[in-house]
Amino acid sequence: MNRVLVILTIDTANLPANFQEILQHEREVVKAWKEQGFLDQLFLRQTKNGAVLIFKEKSMEEVEQLMTTLPLYQLKKSIEILPLIKDSEI
Repeated sequence: MNRVLVILTIDTANLPANFQEILQHEREVVKAWKEQGFLDQLFLRQTKNGAVLIFKEKSMEEVEQLMTTLPLYQLKKSIEILPLIKDSEI
């Protein structure tokens, strides 16, 4: 089962006035992804400037496209998308 890791950092210095609304919409989108079964995990960063998402059974290209649909994507400072491979010996 393939996994793709995404590290999203948002620009907290330039948050719009409607940030709480954007955040609520973000939660709805991420919840739908989880329910659809292709978002494995979501971790909020302790620094509160982004999140780490782990997708399963999606290609890197599919994940790149999905990320552009996130409400917080418009506030991104940086994004890293990394395909992962499982160590078969562990």
